[in-house]
Amino acid sequence: MKASIGIILISGIMMSCGTSSTKKAEQTTPKPIVGTWKMISSTLVEKGDTTNTEFSKDQSFIKIINDSHFAFLQHDLRKGKDSTAVYSSGGGTYALDGNTYTEHLEYCSAREWEGNDFKFTLMLKGDTLIQKGIEVVESAGVNRENTERYIRMKN
Repeated sequence: MKASIGIILISGIMMSCGTSSTKKAEQTTPKPIVGTWKMISSTLVEKGDTTNTEFSKDQSFIKIINDSHFAFLQHDLRKGKDSTAVYSSGGGTYALDGNTYTEHLEYCSAREWEGNDFKFTLMLKGDTLIQKGIEVVESAGVNRENTERYIRMKN
């Protein structure tokens, strides 16, 4: 009887160790979107009008994603010295479920955007990330389709 209890206890300990190792491995495997991304272009469709922006000469936009949070930074490349002057930033938490990526914007230089959730469909092909979704910010009068194309920045 004592031997049976001992075997059961040892088996239980061994099983819990295996589960812990599996959970630890799952926690340390980074999500495929983790990294720093440089936006190369965006397309906004609002009220039937389409605006395409190429991020190469006049502006720079990066998005940094870790296991639980994201942040973005955008600025002009002329150091705010002419009519192209722009700066925006923001960040918050996100959820990733398959190819559905939902940002919860907690901080933003455009304060009326704070507290909103934005749901996107992601496509990841090698070092290219495309996110597409509808952005609605009632307080700012925004209701538009947004498609953003990024490339992964190398270390």
